[in-house]
Amino acid sequence: MRPKVIVSSGIRTDNPGLFEEELSGIANVFFSTFRRDETPPEEIRDADAMILALELIDEHVLKYFPKLRIIARYGVGYDTVDVEACTRRGIYVTYTPGILSHAVAELTIGLMLCLSRRLIQADNYVRTEWAKPKKPMLPMGMDLYGKTLGIVGLGRIGYEVAVRAKAFNMKIMYNDIERKYEAEKVLEARYADLETLLGGSDFVSIHVPLTSQTRGLIGERELRLMKRTAYVINTSRGPVIDEDALCRALREGWIAGAGLDVFSREPLPLNSPLIGMENVVLAPHVGTYTRETRKAMALMCIENVRSALSGEIPPNLVPEQKGKIFERGRN
Repeated sequence: MRPKVIVSSGIRTDNPGLFEEELSGIANVFFSTFRRDETPPEEIRDADAMILALELIDEHVLKYFPKLRIIARYGVGYDTVDVEACTRRGIYVTYTPGILSHAVAELTIGLMLCLSRRLIQADNYVRTEWAKPKKPMLPMGMDLYGKTLGIVGLGRIGYEVAVRAKAFNMKIMYNDIERKYEAEKVLEARYADLETLLGGSDFVSIHVPLTSQTRGLIGERELRLMKRTAYVINTSRGPVIDEDALCRALREGWIAGAGLDVFSREPLPLNSPLIGMENVVLAPHVGTYTRETRKAMALMCIENVRSALSGEIPPNLVPEQKGKIFERGRN
């Protein structure tokens, strides 16, 4: 029997038929999705491979998929996949590093510009107030030029943000689990502990994966360390910031504002306090949502699945599985 590949119906690309076109020569492709609290449909339980969006994969889910050889995450974050459980079962886990860094970095800079130049308010002002005889004054913005950007997590995405920020002549401060000497040399980035970074930055941009160590990394204490004129940007994962503390910080003026593409709960509920705040710019988790990036992510997932189904080691294993060879995936 031909292998079966399940592609999450939650995946969006600008290339309809791409997965079928690229994989139909070696496997049957089905589009489906499932929730952890639901029993997976019978017709997908014999899947050999999965290309997934944000579906939660743990021991409870894996027991329904005895033939599974690979889970290809359509994205760079894989906190929804229990890698240890997959490793115990001999299932490869892959992700799509590198190719989405530019898109997320561009959105990060876009959020910074929206905040610094009050572009959302300016757009609304033109539509509703500008032409009125007794119009109110639009609040003044601020330059990015010469300001300090603190980057928490100087990996691939954080580095690309720093490159773009240098074009605005911003000063770069960073915090990471390891020193990035190339960035220090090329971008004149200055390493600092987290407290120093928070207290000295005009913009703080978060670019860390969601792990047990980074969950709640930015809470009340950290937000109170920031300047009252500073902004926080999060395009990584929502739970990295304590959202309740952030709402208090925005409401009570501990910081000037926030640009958010990710949230502790997604979609963001319409009754969230963030919805009604004017000092926040909100985006619906669209960091990688460009035609070029989504196609590249899909092709990388396809490459990973092809390798696993051919009995080879997939080229983009998550770091925890580097160097591992699983016999169930070999011919």
